Amino acid sequence: MTGPPEDEATLDPHFAERFQRNDKRVPCQLYLISPPQIGNDFVDALRAALDAGAVAAFQLRLKGLPEADIARAAEPLQRVCADHDTAFVINDSAALAKSLGADGVHLGQQDGDVREARALLGPAVQIGVTCHDSRHLAMAAGEQGADYVAFGAFYPTSTKETRYRPDLSILSWWSTLFELPCVAIGGISVMNAAPLVRAGADFLAVCAAVWSHSAGPAEGVRAFSPVLSGKA
Repeated sequence: MTGPPEDEATLDPHFAERFQRNDKRVPCQLYLISPPQIGNDFVDALRAALDAGAVAAFQLRLKGLPEADIARAAEPLQRVCADHDTAFVINDSAALAKSLGADGVHLGQQDGDVREARALLGPAVQIGVTCHDSRHLAMAAGEQGADYVAFGAFYPTSTKETRYRPDLSILSWWSTLFELPCVAIGGISVMNAAPLVRAGADFLAVCAAVWSHSAGPAEGVRAFSPVLSGKA
């Protein structure tokens, strides 16, 4: 008799509690995602956020807009990211990432094959893949050449409809076995982020906690600093 498929085998729920981060791994970093809609003043908000602290990547995620409109919105934002040494990532479309010369593309499970994206974009462009709560999808993405995998949503979020709620242990499991970075996503705020960092997340993908911060996006970024350093 064979054992259960990988995604049916339950991880030890206490695995995350016992996990100890490898000191050789880069400390957890911030990965900003744009609001679902942006206005002409968003470039100033992005500049303020990136001025306030280190942000590893910014993903432009404007679902439902024609690619021509996304491209127009991208141009000034891409310049701001370049000025701050922040990777500029396009959501969903490898072709748009290619045409813009973006630093990366983030692919959902329905957004194309990693190998095809790599063939189009070349070796230098970062490719990330949404893997929900699935170890199987994450391992497949890694085997196909992804540069990072994303798990979530860990918490309730209004940014997008979610059907998956992984346990923290998936971050610990991944970080223990694989060098490929993992991103935690979904409803992350300063109040709930620390367990994700302790569990092994390499990046925290954050949206509303920064852009809707009561004191502005700069303070939203600054608020994450003690969490990312493990001092919260």
